[in-house]
Amino acid sequence: MKKRFLLLFLTVFTYSLSTHAQETGEKRLGAWYMYFGTNKISEDFSIHTEAQFRFYEVADNFNQLLLRTGLNYHFSPNAIATFGYGFISTDGTFEDFPSEENSTEHRIYEQFILKNSIEKLKFEHRYRLEQRFISYLDENDTQHRARYRLQLTYPLSEKWFVNVYDEVFLNLQDEVFGQNRLYGALGYKVNSKLSLQAGYLKNHFPNGKFDRLQLAVFFNPDFTKS
Repeated sequence: MKKRFLLLFLTVFTYSLSTHAQETGEKRLGAWYMYFGTNKISEDFSIHTEAQFRFYEVADNFNQLLLRTGLNYHFSPNAIATFGYGFISTDGTFEDFPSEENSTEHRIYEQFILKNSIEKLKFEHRYRLEQRFISYLDENDTQHRARYRLQLTYPLSEKWFVNVYDEVFLNLQDEVFGQNRLYGALGYKVNSKLSLQAGYLKNHFPNGKFDRLQLAVFFNPDFTKS
C-alpha cells in the first residue's frame, strides 16, 4: 500500500513539475502598450522617444519594460539615420515562477530608414544594428544582432489607415535566427501630430511563438514651432 502511494505521489509530482516547467506564457494572449514620439528640434534633427510595457497576459503578469531614445538625422523626408540607446528590464518568469531568465539590458543601436511609395501605398525599410549588454543575475553577456523591417501603410480614408509589417532578427553570434515579428493593425489619425494604432503581433522564436495585442500612441509635435 505504501509503495503504491509512493508511486502515485511520484507520478503526480513529476507531472506537476513538467506542467510547471512548460508554463512559459506561450499559450496566453499577451499585450504590449506602447508610446512613440518623433520630435523635430531643427531643420535636420529630431529626437526619438519610446516606452513599451509588455505583459504575458492582456493586463497581468508583467514581462518587460523597454525605454528607448535616439537622435535622428534627416538626410531627406525619406532617408533618416538614428543613433540611440535603450534600457530593457525583463521578467522572464510567468505567474511568479522562479527563473534565471530575469535580466537587465543596456542597448546601443544604429538605424537607417528609407521610405518610398507607389500611389497610395507607403513602404518603409528599417535597417538596425544593436549592441546588447545584458546582465542575468550574477552573469554579464554582450550580444550583437541585425534587424530588418518592411512596413506597409495604406490609407482607408482621410483618418483611417492599415499598417502591416514583418521584421526579422538575426544574431551575429551563435544561432543566426533570433525571431520574426508579423504585425497588422488598424490606425486612426487624430490630427497631424497624434495617431493611434490597435493591432495584433505574431512573435516567432526558435523555441516558441507568442500572440500579442498591441495598443500604440504616436505623438510627433514639432518643437521648432513651439
